[in-house]
Amino acid sequence: MKAHVRVVWRLCLGLAAVASLAGCMMGPKYKRPETAANQIKTFAHAPQPTAEVNEVNKPDEWWKRFGDPTTADLVTRALERNYDLKAGAARVLEAQAALGQARGQLWPAASYNLTGDRSKRFFNFGTGDIELPPPFDELGAAFSPVTTTWSQSISVTYLLDLFGKLRRAERAAWENLLASSASQQAVTNSVVASVIQARVNVATLQRRLDIAQANVKSWERTVEITERRYKEGLISPVAVRLARTNLETALSQEPVLRLSLATTANALDVLLAQPPGTSPSLPTTLPDLPELEAVPVGVPAALLDRRPDVKVAEFQLMVANEQVGISIAQLFPDLALTAGYGFSGTTWNDIWKPSTQSEIYSTIMNVSAPIFQGGRLRAQIRASKARFAELAAVYAGVVLTAMREVEDALVAEQLLQEQLAHAVLRVREAQAGEELAQQRYAQGVENILTVLEAQRQRRIAEEVLAILKGQIWITRVNLHLALGGDWAGQSSEKQVAREQPETAK
Repeated sequence: MKAHVRVVWRLCLGLAAVASLAGCMMGPKYKRPETAANQIKTFAHAPQPTAEVNEVNKPDEWWKRFGDPTTADLVTRALERNYDLKAGAARVLEAQAALGQARGQLWPAASYNLTGDRSKRFFNFGTGDIELPPPFDELGAAFSPVTTTWSQSISVTYLLDLFGKLRRAERAAWENLLASSASQQAVTNSVVASVIQARVNVATLQRRLDIAQANVKSWERTVEITERRYKEGLISPVAVRLARTNLETALSQEPVLRLSLATTANALDVLLAQPPGTSPSLPTTLPDLPELEAVPVGVPAALLDRRPDVKVAEFQLMVANEQVGISIAQLFPDLALTAGYGFSGTTWNDIWKPSTQSEIYSTIMNVSAPIFQGGRLRAQIRASKARFAELAAVYAGVVLTAMREVEDALVAEQLLQEQLAHAVLRVREAQAGEELAQQRYAQGVENILTVLEAQRQRRIAEEVLAILKGQIWITRVNLHLALGGDWAGQSSEKQVAREQPETAK
């Protein structure tokens, strides 16, 4: 039995020795294309002085720095329940399984075979002067013997990756896994941003609704005053009509705001993976954004390794590069080695007893090479190269879009902060103007039209301020999203992403 084991080991060692000769990789080596991010050293609207991302220790959960516990709680619930995130996690697991399948192609395939064969065959030796040896002389010229054969064997098959086709396929699966992971991070960032934006919109709409309701009460009091003064003959009927018109205008704003509030709350419920309209009411106020330090935007080239969508585009480009190598390798021969060893006998017991079993073994080398395919293989190479060129252009466009989103967020935050300062002053002046108009109207110095206009200006100023505060919140969220969400710990991510699996190096 030890001799049999030695034979199997020799066969395996022979396969390993031949496999060590395989090492040629057909196709181009990947090189990151030049993009617009490599052409400039800083963003046009970056705050001064700019800070490198890796020089700043940022917390992992950047949304908690907004100082709103409600927002932090909503984001946590969404990360635990959101169905898009669950689907993305399943896609990552699918990519991991595909990588396992690709790696399995690089290893020899061993199998155990147990067969039993019982057959009856017909033999005819014809009629003539041929003398058959015993025992066939007793059977005559034609006979049909029944034979039984049992066998068991172990076979090993190995497809040598002489030109890198299997290794390229494994690397493509690895890069697909990285793309799936980056896509999952992009979905996470998008969900976080959507939750915060929905929270801000709900609070902003609630604030606007409160302002509208307060305005309704104010206009109701104004209508009462104007109607009483009209009855006293102190004002004209035009003033009464104007007051009533303003009251109805204020009343008509409430349904519009309630509709927007309901639909926004429903959208937030969906993000939290719960039936729309079932979530409890959120706090009606939104705290002012704390004084945040300038976001370290870094250099534009840093987006290539920080933005998940940019990384997805590059990983897909890398997969296309591997496909070019695979299509080129298909022009070359495939070499498959098969070795088998086992025992056979005429009965079931014979294959298990050393004294009765018969030794069987085989070695097969199979070389297959394409000779004529009607141009199909060459066409595949052209198609894979065209696909790479397409994805290279897509990648450059994604980088350019990422840079635009950062610039938009930077300039928007700067200008909105300037606008906020003016809006605060506008509200103060409008409130003071309204108070003064009412005092002068009570003294008989101003007419009712001045009071009505002052009230309208105050209402508009308060609503603009509420909207502007929400926009500043959303702009800061957009800036984080444009920079790649949470960049903590990503300084070493580039190295991890670039590593190829050991078997593919």
